[in-house]
Amino acid sequence: MNATELRDKTPDQLREELANLKKEAFNLRFQQATGQLENTARMRQVKRDAARVKTVLNEKAAAAAE
Repeated sequence: MNATELRDKTPDQLREELANLKKEAFNLRFQQATGQLENTARMRQVKRDAARVKTVLNEKAAAAAE
């Protein structure tokens, strides 16, 4: 997922994507705690994707406020 793909989405779609990423991050943390996590790099990727979504949401909010 890259920022240009995210900028094409509506704020509602971005909020939905953020919710999905947060759920996935929770599940990954749970798997890590129980020793079932195989791909540890996925945790970092999900956290960064969530940060990208938040950044684009903030950009859209700032643009709408002007």
